[in-house]
Amino acid sequence: MNSWLIRNALVADDGRTFMADVLVRTGIIERIATEGIGSARGVQELDARENLLLPGVIDDQVHFREPGLTHKDDIASASAAAAAGGITSFMEMPNTQPQTLTQELLAAKYALGAKLSRVNYSFYMGVSNDNLDEVMRTDPSTVCGLKAFLGSSTGNMLVDDPGTLDRLFRQAHMLLAIHAEDESTIRRNMEVVVARWGDAIPIEEHPRIRSAEACFKSSSSAVALAKEHGTRLHVLHISTAQEVPLFDAGPLEGKRITAEACVHHLWFTDADYPRRGPLLKWNPAVKSTDDRAAIRQGVIDGRIDVIATDHAPHTLEEKSLPYAKCPSGGPLVQHSLVAMLELEREGVLTLAQVVEKLCHAPARMFAVDRRGYIREGYHADLVLIDRGASWTVDRSNLLYKCGWSPFEGQRFSSRVMHTWVNGRSVFADGRVNGDVRGERLLFDR
Repeated sequence: MNSWLIRNALVADDGRTFMADVLVRTGIIERIATEGIGSARGVQELDARENLLLPGVIDDQVHFREPGLTHKDDIASASAAAAAGGITSFMEMPNTQPQTLTQELLAAKYALGAKLSRVNYSFYMGVSNDNLDEVMRTDPSTVCGLKAFLGSSTGNMLVDDPGTLDRLFRQAHMLLAIHAEDESTIRRNMEVVVARWGDAIPIEEHPRIRSAEACFKSSSSAVALAKEHGTRLHVLHISTAQEVPLFDAGPLEGKRITAEACVHHLWFTDADYPRRGPLLKWNPAVKSTDDRAAIRQGVIDGRIDVIATDHAPHTLEEKSLPYAKCPSGGPLVQHSLVAMLELEREGVLTLAQVVEKLCHAPARMFAVDRRGYIREGYHADLVLIDRGASWTVDRSNLLYKCGWSPFEGQRFSSRVMHTWVNGRSVFADGRVNGDVRGERLLFDR
């Protein structure tokens, strides 16, 4: 059933909040009526009871670990957790095994998405030092973007050759998303820390190893290169106060250079390392309270255009390894929306800003076809939120394959009640409908 009449919903969309009935037929929003809809044939009805109805979240940065790393996560499990968190579309990164560095491997990932994903999906084409001809074959109407790691990654995915970088920025024919950390700075910092601590490096050293200097040096260089060549550049997971002024304030429209903030950099600080330990190890690192404040302000003033998760799970066994062997990343898709709504409740962000940065702006930035808004004629990707539900994250209510969350013990004041993907109910009453499959995202470029 992908036809619904959702009655008495408090709709939050495009900067407005209003009561309305929403009619969905065959997966498309047919009518939004503030005066109510009397009756409709052939639909399933739901009384929203004045709960909050939002567009489904579009997450522009996830690592779902398939193929090759499915002991950490996989597309089926991660997309189910995303649906439970109100995420209805994701864009997944190429550092799987094998890495997504050819058109054939990219096509294979899309086949996995069609077979396994509970929500809508897209996959980035990966860039290396020696695959640019292959990269330029990528179709911008069916692929979300290109992804280059300008900081340490795995295998062949670190792009550090100056000639390759110049050609990439000069010839990129679609959005280029980058991980920006300067590798030489990180190595130098690591040498200093190892000289002091040997093999017993405490997690508190992480933001000093993967330092603000490393982030700013790489991101500022990338921004300068993009300005030189007119590249459509998107800088992922901004983590420092120094980086925020690199980007223009104001509306997204007309920008050639944009920036993303991630949930963990908006929520945690280095004061959380003693309690959370290696579960808080991300690249780029969670840094100071001042850095967090600057990133939050960047979201508010428009220097930072979207909010994403950088969902990147590892097993607890992997996270328990000594610092130098402990991988960076953690699971976030199940809790990103409720965490940002908690910041709204605390007065850090407004509801309109939460919806803009998680739903509207990703849709506009990537030119996603008819998603990201509650509008007539758009795909019915929707999420219903109970603003009065108080609950605590613990392992009994996690859907992550890795079995843990950096939010364990956190009490939230909102809960996802219901998620629809293309009009189909994929999550309701605490359960994921495993029969639902999402659609491949298309881009109006």
